[in-house]
Amino acid sequence: MSDKDQPFTPKAVQDTMQQGMDTTRRMGEAGSAGMAEFSRMFSEMKLPGMPDMDAVLSAYRRNLEVLSQANRLALEGAQQVARRNMEIMQQTMTEMTDAMRGLASSESPQERATKQAEMLKTAYERAVGHMRELADLIQRSNGEAMSLLNQRFGEAMDEVRGMVEKSRT
Repeated sequence: MSDKDQPFTPKAVQDTMQQGMDTTRRMGEAGSAGMAEFSRMFSEMKLPGMPDMDAVLSAYRRNLEVLSQANRLALEGAQQVARRNMEIMQQTMTEMTDAMRGLASSESPQERATKQAEMLKTAYERAVGHMRELADLIQRSNGEAMSLLNQRFGEAMDEVRGMVEKSRT
């Protein structure tokens, strides 16, 4: 089987991670350019009864920065999960090859059956452990990103409240 037929080759994982990092970088660049144009267009607007546009733009900029940071955390978490999954696959293939060699050297059918039962039990226990480990990695990564977004949401609500109070006076 060639590398092209295997979806989880180190090269494929590396290419996928690089594509994700390139996309994140381009999103940040596009967001910065768009923010500069947005700021230029609306910084001079002073509408009666409207909150301070500089404050609104500043809040919008912070929102984009936090969103970009949360995206980066999520991408790093996905990369970590992909790397660990690749390590697990390589380890499993090595162990399976060794186990097949061991089965081939068994003398009697009873010994083979005993070894097969032991291998099946061990493989199941490892698979469950690996699934838990990957689930924990995903949960930790998503938790960090969501915590960041939740914190910014609270700050944004405080900023809106302050802007509304300021526009009333």
